Amino acid sequence: MALVTGGSVAGPGAVEAARWWMRMMRDPLATYGALGRRYGDTVRVPFGVGRALYVLSRPEHAEHVLVANQDNYVKAFTYRPLRAVIGEGLLTSEGDTWRRHRRVVGPVFAQRHVVGFAPQIVETAVAAVERWPDGVMLDAAGELRRLTLDVVGRALFGSELAGEAGRTGRSLETLQRGAVIGTFLPGATAKRGLYQRVPGLGGAIGQLDGLVQRVIRGSSGGELLNLLREGGEFSDAELRDEVLTLLLAGHETTAASLAWTFVLLSRYPAARERLEGEVDEVLGGRDPRADDVDRLPWTRAVLSEAMRIYPPAWTIERDAVDGDDIAGVRVPAGSTIAVPPYLLHRNTDIWPNPEGFQPERFMGEQQRHRYAYLPFGGGRRICVGAGFAMLEAILVLATVSRTHRLDLAPGVPVRGRAEITLRPAGPVPMRVSRR
Repeated sequence: MALVTGGSVAGPGAVEAARWWMRMMRDPLATYGALGRRYGDTVRVPFGVGRALYVLSRPEHAEHVLVANQDNYVKAFTYRPLRAVIGEGLLTSEGDTWRRHRRVVGPVFAQRHVVGFAPQIVETAVAAVERWPDGVMLDAAGELRRLTLDVVGRALFGSELAGEAGRTGRSLETLQRGAVIGTFLPGATAKRGLYQRVPGLGGAIGQLDGLVQRVIRGSSGGELLNLLREGGEFSDAELRDEVLTLLLAGHETTAASLAWTFVLLSRYPAARERLEGEVDEVLGGRDPRADDVDRLPWTRAVLSEAMRIYPPAWTIERDAVDGDDIAGVRVPAGSTIAVPPYLLHRNTDIWPNPEGFQPERFMGEQQRHRYAYLPFGGGRRICVGAGFAMLEAILVLATVSRTHRLDLAPGVPVRGRAEITLRPAGPVPMRVSRR
């Protein structure tokens, strides 16, 4: 196919682009926002010789790249450092490897199976909140990571992992920073040994490897782990890669979404009171069940709006195999395309008052473009665990809200850190109180 050019797409020139890339290394979230404010919802940022990053933040762009012409787009070069660290699991693999892993893992996350995890989710959440002393200030982000890691361990792998949450959280933070920095290194490779020799990062990789081996060797089972083991589909290395991917992706994104949700509810007391009223009316003082989820529309809307403002997968990046026209934006082969849900969810043509927390946006019939909201991605690469994640988040939010409130410490700002996921940049101090 003939090479096409960037044409009239707005963006900085080569000299100014270098400054933008320096800003990107320091704070990618703020830089994407600044690019959007200066240049609009189609931006071209050159890098290297004859290459450019296209930041596209309209639903038509997302639909084209992720669905309509998805065969022309592969995981971007920006995923190479992550692939080096966590291997060829569903998050990072391509082609036949990805299709084989998806075929094995997918059935576990079918809706008919997902609802069967509800009792374990609720049991784990109840045990977690019972450990919270009334009136004590705690790090909500850390507590929620502990809870969600234990949920994933019990439900999917038959392992109790709550005690691993502190070490795993620190290792994951180190891993994410290392992967982001590795993206900007010239000639970044996919060789794991390189990252294992980096001070700090090597220790984090070792801790995560140890966790995976304990899950694989010491687990009593769990539906997903049993499926991964059966049939000889996976080598030992592939089993390790997939367990690590699902452990990390399966708890980190949900924990971040719940942390942001509790922060927003603390800031918007009317929304919280409505949520508590719905939970009280539907549950009547008992713990939630899977069949309650459809009767908790405001609870779901609160979570959906939190994920609009703070999407866990804040950017989706692909490399173009051939030149293409993306809803009027002509891109050459080899271009890197970013479709950031963080910007898409703030597009004022679609979302009035985008910074405002308004869960009612997700109540009733929706008239917006199907790809205006992408908390879990889209197309065939949509998150395989999206149904599980929403079930878990709704049940955990309902379980906590039935008995407890979390109030953000006065005067404490909670800033986001955009690495592999969008999560709070540090501890989230919240006072826990019994309702």
